[in-house]
Amino acid sequence: MKNYLTSIAMMLIITFVCTTKSKAQEITEISSNWYERMRLGGYTQLRYNRLFETNENLKCEQCDKSLGKDGGFFLRRARIRLAGNVSKRMYAYLQFDMATGVSSSVIHGLGLKDAYFDLALDDERTARFRIGQSKVPYGFENMQSSSNRLALDRNDAINSAAKDERDLGVFFYYAPVDVRQRLSYLTRSGLKGSGDYGMFALGAYNGQGAGRSETNDNLHVVSRFTYPFQLKNEQIIEAGIQAYKGKYNIPISDENLNRQTLWDDERIAASLIVYPQPFGFQAEYNIGKGPQFNTKTMSTELQNLKGGYAQLMYRIQTDKNVIIPFIKYQYYDGGKKFETDARSYLVKDLEVGFELVINKYFEIVMLYMLSDRTFEDALKPVNHQQGNALRIQLQANY
Repeated sequence: MKNYLTSIAMMLIITFVCTTKSKAQEITEISSNWYERMRLGGYTQLRYNRLFETNENLKCEQCDKSLGKDGGFFLRRARIRLAGNVSKRMYAYLQFDMATGVSSSVIHGLGLKDAYFDLALDDERTARFRIGQSKVPYGFENMQSSSNRLALDRNDAINSAAKDERDLGVFFYYAPVDVRQRLSYLTRSGLKGSGDYGMFALGAYNGQGAGRSETNDNLHVVSRFTYPFQLKNEQIIEAGIQAYKGKYNIPISDENLNRQTLWDDERIAASLIVYPQPFGFQAEYNIGKGPQFNTKTMSTELQNLKGGYAQLMYRIQTDKNVIIPFIKYQYYDGGKKFETDARSYLVKDLEVGFELVINKYFEIVMLYMLSDRTFEDALKPVNHQQGNALRIQLQANY
Protein backbone atom coordinates (compact mmCIF):
# COMPACT_ATOMS: atom_id res chain seq x y z
CA MET A 1 0.00 0.00 0.00
CA LYS A 2 2.84 2.33 0.91
CA ASN A 3 4.61 1.61 -2.39
CA TYR A 4 1.32 2.18 -4.24
CA LEU A 5 0.87 5.63 -2.65
CA THR A 6 4.50 6.47 -3.36
CA SER A 7 4.04 5.57 -7.01
CA ILE A 8 0.93 7.75 -7.28
CA ALA A 9 2.75 10.65 -5.63
CA MET A 10 5.68 10.31 -8.04
CA MET A 11 3.30 10.25 -11.02
CA LEU A 12 1.54 13.40 -9.80
CA ILE A 13 4.86 15.20 -9.32
CA ILE A 14 6.07 14.21 -12.80
CA THR A 15 2.74 15.28 -14.32
CA PHE A 16 2.88 18.64 -12.50
CA VAL A 17 6.47 19.31 -13.61
CA CYS A 18 5.70 18.43 -17.21
CA THR A 19 2.55 20.54 -17.22
CA THR A 20 4.39 23.48 -15.66
CA LYS A 21 7.18 23.17 -18.22
CA SER A 22 4.64 23.03 -21.03
CA LYS A 23 2.86 26.14 -19.73
CA ALA A 24 6.15 27.97 -19.33
CA GLN A 25 7.02 27.17 -22.93
CA GLU A 26 3.56 28.27 -24.04
CA ILE A 27 3.87 31.60 -22.19
CA THR A 28 7.32 32.15 -23.65
CA GLU A 29 6.02 31.49 -27.12
CA ILE A 30 3.06 33.86 -26.63
CA SER A 31 5.18 36.65 -25.15
CA SER A 32 7.60 36.40 -28.07
CA ASN A 33 4.91 37.88 -30.32
CA TRP A 34 5.29 41.66 -30.43
CA TYR A 35 1.55 42.32 -30.17
CA GLU A 36 1.48 40.53 -26.82
CA ARG A 37 3.82 43.20 -25.47
CA MET A 38 1.56 46.11 -26.41
CA ARG A 39 -0.36 47.81 -23.60
CA LEU A 40 -3.71 49.59 -23.76
CA GLY A 41 -4.41 52.59 -21.53
CA GLY A 42 -5.62 56.16 -21.36
CA TYR A 43 -7.58 58.70 -19.35
CA THR A 44 -10.72 60.85 -19.50
CA GLN A 45 -11.23 64.37 -18.14
CA LEU A 46 -14.67 65.87 -17.48
CA ARG A 47 -14.81 69.60 -16.67
CA TYR A 48 -17.19 72.28 -15.51
CA ASN A 49 -15.80 75.82 -15.60
CA ARG A 50 -18.67 78.18 -14.76
CA LEU A 51 -19.20 78.08 -11.01
CA PHE A 52 -19.22 81.64 -9.60
CA GLU A 53 -18.35 82.96 -13.06
CA THR A 54 -18.12 86.77 -13.21
CA ASN A 55 -17.61 87.34 -16.96
CA GLU A 56 -19.08 85.06 -19.64
CA ASN A 57 -17.05 86.84 -22.35
CA LEU A 58 -13.77 85.67 -20.86
CA LYS A 59 -12.58 82.87 -23.13
CA CYS A 60 -9.42 81.07 -24.18
CA GLU A 61 -9.54 79.36 -27.57
CA GLN A 62 -6.35 77.39 -26.99
CA CYS A 63 -6.94 76.49 -23.33
CA ASP A 64 -10.49 75.21 -22.97
CA LYS A 65 -13.30 75.87 -25.44
CA SER A 66 -15.95 75.44 -22.72
CA LEU A 67 -14.80 78.56 -20.86
CA GLY A 68 -17.34 81.38 -20.91
CA LYS A 69 -20.68 81.80 -22.66
CA ASP A 70 -22.48 78.63 -23.82
CA GLY A 71 -20.01 76.43 -21.96
CA GLY A 72 -21.31 73.52 -19.92
CA PHE A 73 -20.10 70.08 -18.94
CA PHE A 74 -17.20 69.31 -21.25
CA LEU A 75 -15.04 66.31 -22.07
CA ARG A 76 -11.68 68.03 -22.31
CA ARG A 77 -9.85 64.82 -23.14
CA ALA A 78 -10.80 61.17 -23.71
CA ARG A 79 -7.57 59.43 -24.61
CA ILE A 80 -6.91 55.86 -25.73
CA ARG A 81 -3.33 54.78 -26.29
CA LEU A 82 -1.67 51.61 -27.50
CA ALA A 83 2.06 51.34 -26.84
CA GLY A 84 4.80 48.80 -26.31
CA ASN A 85 8.14 47.33 -27.33
CA VAL A 86 7.97 45.79 -30.78
CA SER A 87 11.54 44.55 -30.39
CA LYS A 88 14.56 45.17 -28.20
CA ARG A 89 15.40 48.34 -30.10
CA MET A 90 11.99 49.44 -31.34
CA TYR A 91 9.10 51.03 -29.43
CA ALA A 92 5.73 52.01 -30.94
CA TYR A 93 3.15 54.49 -29.64
CA LEU A 94 -0.32 55.28 -30.96
CA GLN A 95 -2.78 57.62 -29.19
CA PHE A 96 -6.25 58.85 -30.12
CA ASP A 97 -8.47 61.48 -28.52
CA MET A 98 -12.23 60.96 -28.63
CA ALA A 99 -12.92 64.49 -27.36
CA THR A 100 -11.55 66.30 -30.41
CA GLY A 101 -13.79 69.10 -31.66
CA VAL A 102 -15.28 68.38 -35.10
CA SER A 103 -17.20 71.66 -35.53
CA SER A 104 -18.61 74.51 -33.45
CA SER A 105 -21.62 72.37 -32.55
CA VAL A 106 -20.04 68.89 -32.46
CA ILE A 107 -17.39 69.06 -29.76
CA HIS A 108 -16.51 65.37 -29.39
CA GLY A 109 -15.01 63.35 -32.22
CA LEU A 110 -12.14 60.98 -32.88
CA GLY A 111 -8.75 62.54 -33.61
CA LEU A 112 -5.17 61.33 -33.91
CA LYS A 113 -2.81 62.73 -31.28
CA ASP A 114 0.36 60.63 -31.50
CA ALA A 115 1.64 58.10 -34.02
CA TYR A 116 5.35 57.40 -33.78
CA PHE A 117 8.00 54.75 -33.28
CA ASP A 118 11.37 54.92 -31.54
CA LEU A 119 14.41 53.30 -33.15
CA ALA A 120 17.22 52.79 -30.62
CA LEU A 121 20.87 52.70 -31.63
CA ASP A 122 21.88 50.45 -28.72
CA ASP A 123 20.30 47.85 -26.45
CA GLU A 124 20.13 50.28 -23.49
CA ARG A 125 18.26 52.79 -25.69
CA THR A 126 20.45 55.66 -24.58
CA ALA A 127 20.32 57.04 -28.13
CA ARG A 128 17.19 56.80 -30.23
CA PHE A 129 15.32 58.39 -33.12
CA ARG A 130 11.63 59.20 -32.73
CA ILE A 131 9.85 59.18 -36.09
CA GLY A 132 6.28 60.32 -36.71
CA GLN A 133 3.81 62.67 -35.02
CA SER A 134 4.82 63.36 -31.43
CA LYS A 135 5.42 66.16 -28.97
CA VAL A 136 7.94 68.83 -29.92
CA PRO A 137 10.73 68.95 -27.28
CA TYR A 138 10.14 72.57 -26.30
CA GLY A 139 9.02 73.45 -22.77
CA PHE A 140 8.67 71.21 -19.72
CA GLU A 141 4.93 71.85 -19.32
CA ASN A 142 4.33 71.25 -23.04
CA MET A 143 5.90 67.79 -22.79
CA GLN A 144 4.26 66.97 -19.46
CA SER A 145 1.16 64.84 -19.97
CA SER A 146 -2.15 66.54 -19.20
CA SER A 147 -2.91 63.55 -16.98
CA ASN A 148 0.01 64.61 -14.74
CA ARG A 149 -0.28 68.42 -14.84
CA LEU A 150 -1.69 70.20 -11.78
CA ALA A 151 -3.20 73.26 -13.48
CA LEU A 152 -6.07 72.55 -15.86
CA ASP A 153 -4.44 74.35 -18.79
CA ARG A 154 -0.91 74.86 -20.02
CA ASN A 155 0.49 78.38 -19.84
CA ASP A 156 -0.05 80.62 -22.88
CA ALA A 157 3.57 81.76 -23.16
CA ILE A 158 5.20 78.37 -23.79
CA ASN A 159 2.15 76.59 -25.21
CA SER A 160 1.80 79.15 -28.01
CA ALA A 161 5.03 77.75 -29.48
CA ALA A 162 3.40 74.61 -30.88
CA LYS A 163 -0.24 73.91 -31.73
CA ASP A 164 -1.37 70.90 -29.66
CA GLU A 165 2.27 70.57 -28.50
CA ARG A 166 2.84 68.14 -31.39
CA ASP A 167 4.07 67.99 -34.95
CA LEU A 168 5.25 65.58 -37.61
CA GLY A 169 8.99 65.08 -37.83
CA VAL A 170 12.12 63.22 -36.77
CA PHE A 171 13.71 63.79 -33.35
CA PHE A 172 16.94 62.43 -31.88
CA TYR A 173 17.06 61.83 -28.12
CA TYR A 174 20.04 60.92 -25.97
CA ALA A 175 20.28 60.20 -22.24
CA PRO A 176 22.53 57.87 -20.19
CA VAL A 177 20.83 54.94 -18.48
CA ASP A 178 20.84 56.58 -15.02
CA VAL A 179 19.22 59.76 -16.38
CA ARG A 180 16.55 57.75 -18.21
CA GLN A 181 15.77 55.86 -15.00
CA ARG A 182 15.50 59.12 -13.08
CA LEU A 183 13.18 60.69 -15.67
CA SER A 184 10.99 57.59 -15.62
CA TYR A 185 10.87 57.63 -11.81
CA LEU A 186 9.70 61.25 -11.75
CA THR A 187 6.59 60.27 -13.69
CA ARG A 188 5.86 56.88 -12.09
CA SER A 189 6.26 58.17 -8.53
CA GLY A 190 3.62 60.88 -8.89
CA LEU A 191 6.14 63.74 -8.74
CA LYS A 192 4.71 65.32 -11.90
CA GLY A 193 7.57 64.59 -14.30
CA SER A 194 7.42 65.42 -18.00
CA GLY A 195 8.42 61.98 -19.24
CA ASP A 196 11.56 60.76 -20.97
CA TYR A 197 12.43 63.13 -23.80
CA GLY A 198 16.14 62.59 -23.32
CA MET A 199 18.83 64.68 -21.75
CA PHE A 200 19.64 66.09 -25.19
CA ALA A 201 17.22 66.49 -28.08
CA LEU A 202 17.63 67.62 -31.67
CA GLY A 203 14.97 67.45 -34.35
CA ALA A 204 13.32 68.74 -37.50
CA TYR A 205 9.55 68.99 -37.98
CA ASN A 206 7.01 70.56 -40.31
CA GLY A 207 6.14 73.39 -37.93
CA GLN A 208 2.49 74.01 -38.87
CA GLY A 209 1.08 71.92 -36.03
CA ALA A 210 -0.21 68.40 -35.43
CA GLY A 211 -2.24 66.96 -38.28
CA ARG A 212 -1.35 69.83 -40.61
CA SER A 213 0.75 69.62 -43.75
CA GLU A 214 3.90 71.63 -44.35
CA THR A 215 2.86 74.68 -46.42
CA ASN A 216 6.04 76.71 -46.93
CA ASP A 217 8.94 74.31 -47.67
CA ASN A 218 10.72 75.50 -44.51
CA LEU A 219 11.14 72.90 -41.78
CA HIS A 220 11.41 73.95 -38.14
CA VAL A 221 14.53 72.93 -36.19
CA VAL A 222 14.47 72.43 -32.40
CA SER A 223 17.03 71.52 -29.75
CA ARG A 224 16.83 70.98 -25.99
CA PHE A 225 19.14 70.13 -23.11
CA THR A 226 17.93 69.25 -19.62
CA TYR A 227 19.38 67.54 -16.56
CA PRO A 228 17.66 66.23 -13.41
CA PHE A 229 20.11 66.76 -10.54
CA GLN A 230 19.65 64.56 -7.46
CA LEU A 231 20.89 66.06 -4.18
CA LYS A 232 22.16 64.12 -1.16
CA ASN A 233 18.77 64.42 0.54
CA GLU A 234 17.23 62.79 -2.60
CA GLN A 235 15.63 66.07 -3.70
CA ILE A 236 15.57 66.25 -7.50
CA ILE A 237 15.97 69.56 -9.33
CA GLU A 238 15.75 69.75 -13.12
CA ALA A 239 17.12 72.61 -15.21
CA GLY A 240 16.77 72.91 -18.95
CA ILE A 241 17.12 75.17 -21.97
CA GLN A 242 15.51 74.83 -25.39
CA ALA A 243 15.15 76.74 -28.66
CA TYR A 244 13.58 76.43 -32.09
CA LYS A 245 13.59 78.29 -35.41
CA GLY A 246 11.45 78.16 -38.54
CA LYS A 247 8.79 79.89 -40.64
CA TYR A 248 5.02 79.76 -40.16
CA ASN A 249 2.00 80.41 -42.40
CA ILE A 250 -0.72 82.22 -40.45
CA PRO A 251 -4.48 82.36 -41.14
CA ILE A 252 -5.63 85.93 -41.89
CA SER A 253 -9.02 87.65 -42.07
CA ASP A 254 -10.28 89.90 -44.86
CA GLU A 255 -10.05 92.89 -42.51
CA ASN A 256 -6.29 92.46 -42.01
CA LEU A 257 -4.51 95.17 -44.02
CA ASN A 258 -1.33 93.09 -44.32
CA ARG A 259 -1.85 90.16 -46.70
CA GLN A 260 1.48 88.53 -45.84
CA THR A 261 1.05 85.03 -44.43
CA LEU A 262 4.62 83.68 -44.10
CA TRP A 263 6.53 84.83 -41.01
CA ASP A 264 9.68 84.10 -39.03
CA ASP A 265 9.05 81.98 -35.95
CA GLU A 266 11.80 81.56 -33.38
CA ARG A 267 12.09 81.25 -29.58
CA ILE A 268 14.36 80.28 -26.72
CA ALA A 269 13.20 79.18 -23.26
CA ALA A 270 14.59 78.22 -19.86
CA SER A 271 13.02 75.76 -17.40
CA LEU A 272 13.54 75.13 -13.68
CA ILE A 273 11.69 72.44 -11.74
CA VAL A 274 12.05 71.62 -8.06
CA TYR A 275 10.03 68.43 -7.74
CA PRO A 276 7.46 68.33 -4.88
CA GLN A 277 9.37 66.34 -2.21
CA PRO A 278 7.23 67.66 -0.53
CA PHE A 279 7.70 71.35 -1.47
CA GLY A 280 7.91 72.05 -5.16
CA PHE A 281 8.54 74.93 -7.54
CA GLN A 282 8.15 75.07 -11.31
CA ALA A 283 8.95 77.97 -13.63
CA GLU A 284 9.57 78.58 -17.33
CA TYR A 285 10.17 81.70 -19.39
CA ASN A 286 10.65 82.25 -23.11
CA ILE A 287 11.49 85.09 -25.45
CA GLY A 288 11.52 85.29 -29.22
CA LYS A 289 9.89 86.85 -32.23
CA GLY A 290 6.94 85.96 -34.40
CA PRO A 291 3.81 87.32 -36.08
CA GLN A 292 1.44 89.39 -33.92
CA PHE A 293 -1.57 91.52 -34.79
CA ASN A 294 -1.18 95.28 -34.20
CA THR A 295 -4.47 97.05 -33.50
CA LYS A 296 -2.95 100.47 -34.26
CA THR A 297 -2.10 99.56 -37.85
CA MET A 298 -4.84 96.91 -38.23
CA SER A 299 -2.25 94.52 -39.61
CA THR A 300 -0.07 91.60 -38.57
CA GLU A 301 3.58 92.46 -37.95
CA LEU A 302 6.77 90.68 -36.87
CA GLN A 303 7.17 91.52 -33.18
CA ASN A 304 9.06 90.41 -30.10
CA LEU A 305 7.29 88.14 -27.63
CA LYS A 306 7.92 87.28 -24.00
CA GLY A 307 6.31 85.45 -21.13
CA GLY A 308 6.28 82.54 -18.75
CA TYR A 309 4.86 81.21 -15.51
CA ALA A 310 5.77 80.24 -11.95
CA GLN A 311 4.06 77.62 -9.81
CA LEU A 312 4.36 76.67 -6.13
CA MET A 313 3.10 73.31 -4.87
CA TYR A 314 3.20 71.10 -1.78
CA ARG A 315 2.69 67.33 -1.91
CA ILE A 316 0.87 65.80 1.06
CA GLN A 317 0.96 62.00 1.21
CA THR A 318 -1.66 60.38 3.47
CA ASP A 319 -2.34 56.69 4.11
CA LYS A 320 -4.85 56.52 1.27
CA ASN A 321 -4.64 59.71 -0.77
CA VAL A 322 -2.32 62.37 -2.18
CA ILE A 323 -3.24 66.06 -1.94
CA ILE A 324 -1.25 68.74 -3.77
CA PRO A 325 -2.30 72.36 -3.21
CA PHE A 326 -0.77 74.80 -5.72
CA ILE A 327 -0.70 78.40 -6.85
CA LYS A 328 0.26 79.44 -10.38
CA TYR A 329 0.81 82.81 -12.05
CA GLN A 330 1.36 83.30 -15.77
CA TYR A 331 2.20 86.24 -18.03
CA TYR A 332 2.37 86.46 -21.81
CA ASP A 333 2.83 89.38 -24.19
CA GLY A 334 2.88 88.21 -27.80
CA GLY A 335 0.95 86.67 -30.65
CA LYS A 336 -0.54 83.23 -31.26
CA LYS A 337 0.51 82.29 -34.77
CA PHE A 338 -2.11 79.56 -35.27
CA GLU A 339 -5.06 81.85 -34.44
CA THR A 340 -6.68 84.34 -36.85
CA ASP A 341 -4.32 87.21 -37.79
CA ALA A 342 -1.78 85.85 -35.26
CA ARG A 343 -4.10 87.20 -32.58
CA SER A 344 -2.39 89.56 -30.10
CA TYR A 345 -2.37 88.53 -26.42
CA LEU A 346 -1.62 90.17 -23.11
CA VAL A 347 -2.29 87.60 -20.37
CA LYS A 348 -2.08 87.97 -16.60
CA ASP A 349 -3.64 84.98 -14.85
CA LEU A 350 -3.56 83.68 -11.28
CA GLU A 351 -4.81 80.23 -10.25
CA VAL A 352 -5.16 78.79 -6.74
CA GLY A 353 -6.25 75.21 -6.31
CA PHE A 354 -5.52 71.63 -5.37
CA GLU A 355 -5.34 68.14 -6.81
CA LEU A 356 -6.77 65.22 -4.84
CA VAL A 357 -5.66 61.74 -5.92
CA ILE A 358 -8.27 59.32 -4.56
CA ASN A 359 -6.44 56.32 -6.00
CA LYS A 360 -4.50 55.51 -9.14
CA TYR A 361 -7.76 55.41 -11.11
CA PHE A 362 -9.48 58.64 -10.03
CA GLU A 363 -8.40 62.26 -9.42
CA ILE A 364 -10.11 65.59 -8.75
CA VAL A 365 -8.75 69.06 -9.50
CA MET A 366 -10.45 72.21 -8.24
CA LEU A 367 -9.09 75.72 -8.76
CA TYR A 368 -10.19 79.34 -8.60
CA MET A 369 -9.09 81.40 -11.60
CA LEU A 370 -8.51 85.16 -11.57
CA SER A 371 -7.94 86.17 -15.17
CA ASP A 372 -7.03 89.37 -17.03
CA ARG A 373 -6.81 88.83 -20.79
CA THR A 374 -6.54 91.07 -23.82
CA PHE A 375 -6.88 89.12 -27.09
CA GLU A 376 -7.39 91.12 -30.26
CA ASP A 377 -7.43 90.61 -34.03
CA ALA A 378 -8.81 92.43 -37.08
CA LEU A 379 -12.32 91.08 -36.44
CA LYS A 380 -12.30 92.23 -32.81
CA PRO A 381 -9.62 94.94 -32.38
CA VAL A 382 -10.84 95.96 -28.90
CA ASN A 383 -11.25 93.03 -26.55
CA HIS A 384 -10.06 93.28 -22.94
CA GLN A 385 -11.73 90.82 -20.56
CA GLN A 386 -11.38 90.32 -16.82
CA GLY A 387 -13.12 87.70 -14.72
CA ASN A 388 -13.04 84.94 -12.15
CA ALA A 389 -14.45 81.43 -12.00
CA LEU A 390 -14.29 78.21 -10.01
CA ARG A 391 -13.24 75.32 -12.23
CA ILE A 392 -13.57 71.58 -11.52
CA GLN A 393 -12.14 68.56 -13.29
CA LEU A 394 -12.79 64.85 -12.69
CA GLN A 395 -10.22 62.50 -14.17
CA ALA A 396 -10.40 58.73 -14.65
CA ASN A 397 -7.23 56.78 -15.46
CA TYR A 398 -7.32 53.37 -17.08
